[in-house]
Amino acid sequence: MISVYVDLAIGLVLAFLLLSLLVSGVNEAFVRLLGIRSKFLWAYLRDTMDGGAADGTSWIPSKIADVFAKLPFSKNDPRPEHSPDPAPPVVAPMPVDPTAVLAAEEPVPDVDMTARLYRRLQEIDHPKGARTTIADIPPERFSGAVMELVSAEEGGVDGLLTKLEAVGSPLAGHLKGVWEGAQRDLDKFRKGVENWFDGEMQRLSTLYRRYVKWVLFALGAALTLLLGMDALEYGKTLLRDNAYRAAVAAVAEGGQEALAGLRERCDPTVSTDALGCVTESFSSPALVKIFDHSIVSVSLPPDGGDPSFNWNGAVWWDRLITPGHWPGYVLTMIALLFGAPFWWDVLRRLTGFRHRS
Repeated sequence: MISVYVDLAIGLVLAFLLLSLLVSGVNEAFVRLLGIRSKFLWAYLRDTMDGGAADGTSWIPSKIADVFAKLPFSKNDPRPEHSPDPAPPVVAPMPVDPTAVLAAEEPVPDVDMTARLYRRLQEIDHPKGARTTIADIPPERFSGAVMELVSAEEGGVDGLLTKLEAVGSPLAGHLKGVWEGAQRDLDKFRKGVENWFDGEMQRLSTLYRRYVKWVLFALGAALTLLLGMDALEYGKTLLRDNAYRAAVAAVAEGGQEALAGLRERCDPTVSTDALGCVTESFSSPALVKIFDHSIVSVSLPPDGGDPSFNWNGAVWWDRLITPGHWPGYVLTMIALLFGAPFWWDVLRRLTGFRHRS
């Protein structure tokens, strides 16, 4: 009896693991195709270095709906444009007269600080299109870029801070706090910028993972419904599958006369031979059968021919609108929220598998 329940647990965990991997794979494909990670990073940098967007809103998504619509598909791409020309070896100072701007004698110039930063990071970029694909900036590389911007100003850090305040860049407040905390020491200032940016990246990663959970839930829900994966029904199928295999094995030990009794239980479309029925029984585990309820199922012929695709729209829709299947659907959706690493760890513990280093 213990073995039966262990087999049931392993079967459920393996199914959740495979479905979680499929969800993660689909999510990763969309992330890479749409450049979501890169857009998320540069949306933060736009907010930090240039302020919000032209309409006054933040570049970072503020609503769950924006995660699905605004960031991936918006025409206002926060990523800087990539130029095939190498970045200039000497950084030009910001074209700003802070005295005249602060005295309201001149309008606030439109200075793209994000683009200026990108020019100092361009050498680590490997773009595949017109926009940068940088999705991760090492903190020490960011602090080095800031120090290059500092070196371009006549007044050093103070000169850069004055110009940042004149153009209304939120970065001025962050750097000013680091500069005062470093007691106006350049070495401590660079280390402080590095630590500050590292903390910001950790906070941004937490926010990104929070949004990704909603995306993974949506993908998991869609996959669950498209495959018709009822976890409760699948558990019952596992138990019936184990019982049926045990019965087949017991009958098979009786020889050809006992095997003849299996013909009545065989699917005539699969095999009319008792031996073929036994072979089909042991080669069609319950894990394979869960995909038979999807809106489109795939059948692999035993002779190794081409796979066939079957449209199950009518049956799939009947299952979808049947209230009895929804507890199993909801259970599957909740299970997929734990992710593939969780289910892999559970599977290792159940099977006693140990990684060899």
